[in-house]
Amino acid sequence: MSAGLVLAQDTATQPELTADALVVLGVVLFALVLFLTERLPIDVTAILLIVVLVVLEPWTGIDASTGISGFANDATITVLAMLILSGGISRTGIVQELGRRMAAYAGDSVRKQLFATVVATSPVSGFLNNTPVVALLVPVVTDVANRGNTSPSKLLIPLSYASQVGGMLTLIGTSTNLLASDISARLGDEYPELGAFSMFEFTQLGVVVVITGALYLIFVGHYLLPERVPARADYLEEYDVSDYVADLAVVPGSPLVGGTVREVTEQLGPDVDVVQVVRDDDRSVAPRQNTRLEEGDVLVVRTDREAIGTLENAAGVELVGSPTSASELEDGGDEEDGLVTELVVSLDSRLVGERLDPERFREEFNAAVLGMRHRGELVGERIVGHRLEVGDTLLVQTPPDTLDRLSRRNDVIVAREPPRPDYRASKAPIAIAIMIGVVAVAALEIYPILISALAGVVAMVVTGVLEPNELYDAVEWDIIFLLAGVIPLGIALEQSGAAAYLAWLVVSTAGFLPTIVVLWLFYIVTGLITEVISNNASVVLLIPVAAAAAAAVGSNPFAFVMAVTFAASTAFLGPIGYQTNLFVYGPGGYRFTDYFRIGAPLQLILSIVTVVGIAVIWGV
Repeated sequence: MSAGLVLAQDTATQPELTADALVVLGVVLFALVLFLTERLPIDVTAILLIVVLVVLEPWTGIDASTGISGFANDATITVLAMLILSGGISRTGIVQELGRRMAAYAGDSVRKQLFATVVATSPVSGFLNNTPVVALLVPVVTDVANRGNTSPSKLLIPLSYASQVGGMLTLIGTSTNLLASDISARLGDEYPELGAFSMFEFTQLGVVVVITGALYLIFVGHYLLPERVPARADYLEEYDVSDYVADLAVVPGSPLVGGTVREVTEQLGPDVDVVQVVRDDDRSVAPRQNTRLEEGDVLVVRTDREAIGTLENAAGVELVGSPTSASELEDGGDEEDGLVTELVVSLDSRLVGERLDPERFREEFNAAVLGMRHRGELVGERIVGHRLEVGDTLLVQTPPDTLDRLSRRNDVIVAREPPRPDYRASKAPIAIAIMIGVVAVAALEIYPILISALAGVVAMVVTGVLEPNELYDAVEWDIIFLLAGVIPLGIALEQSGAAAYLAWLVVSTAGFLPTIVVLWLFYIVTGLITEVISNNASVVLLIPVAAAAAAAVGSNPFAFVMAVTFAASTAFLGPIGYQTNLFVYGPGGYRFTDYFRIGAPLQLILSIVTVVGIAVIWGV
């Protein structure tokens, strides 16, 4: 329908703002504050929301069983299963191989590199969770840029954005789609137009969005992105750490001879971290604390500028210079002795919230920390004790075999491909067949996506694509807890009448605007809210409001649900709105404004394309 709101307002009655609705709106405000300030990790915030909703049961209507129902919700279990399936695919190296083949095509043309990035990312993100897809492709795309003499800054934000639009191709592309489908099904009792989404419910519109986004990124976007990281930049120059790294020789007769690395650190001070021990032609990278020293050893240490000055007078060692490039640390580029690369703190990393302790980091990860970026900005002299957050990037040196192991851990994203990656390539055909089976069973509606996805998980283990102990490592547990926490919040929002009241406010304040303009406003508002809170939280809060608003103006609730769903999965204005944006923040050397510069026009273009597409396909 295209009737304006001014006609609908005559028949719409104001819902009563009850005490129950006020309490639930207060909980929503409380949740928004926690999401915005990030005082607690999002999974802890989600658990707290469950507790608050149950404690306030007389007003929220959420008893203990309903409070924990999010853990058994179809969307939560399906997301968990899809994350495991994505983990199985990643173990085979299929995604990385696709990226490398596209890189071979790209050469040194920026447009070809962007085309390769988009083509390798968007279709895959329609069937695999886009978070691990970006994590897998960051090193591949960085390598594409370096080989083509292009700044990685030109390609990494497009990588993230391409994964987001690609996630809108199918129901399983993002956790947001699955959650939106579940909410839509729950609202079906009240709004007959709503129900669970089919596998390819919105693929037609998703293809239009992907093509529009791709054309923008390839032909317009890269002009708006500055070269924050120079092409083939040297890591030590990029992180400005050459002034903080020094070579110390253990002189004849030194009291340190026969001592350990730990004893050296105790003598030189807590701000001094031994990165390497060089003995003749051998380099011990990230040496253990019990490593014994010999006369003539050269210690490569990382410290602050003031401490380097005091090292000139330290007993038993002589300051003999400092490396000026990463190749010097790698002994002229010999990868057998250790690689310098970047590690990005991932979404569900155990490092989040921890203070950086180089000694502990070396013991756990077998990597020496040289430098750090926090939210795109270089951390100055002192990195010891700095609290780590998602998206922080650490410059490290590590042996090649350790780099391969790190690339398969969930704690960090490696921004450089291992020289000898250990993929289960022989299992690739089996993994692909399993994913095709999962999608086909759900698409043909033989069984729901929940059952087909769980069956796929079992098949991955039985066929050896995944080891049983790898199941838990593949899951991003903070997303699972977030879903479990916000689902009962959405139920309270609906049952208390708070959603209906918010919808009435939208209707009453929109005045004489046509319905399609109100639909566009819901898209814009959802996109803006997603920039500051989780995309999953935004659909929980806004889908009930959007459906109620559509009903109030005599419009199609499904159209409004689609607008919220698409907008929640396209967060382009900043690095914190979507986890994939954080993953490329450090490796791209970006600033906060870079996202807005390229993302704002894209957000506006897609808002128009999506809303018009919804009107044409489903009607308003």
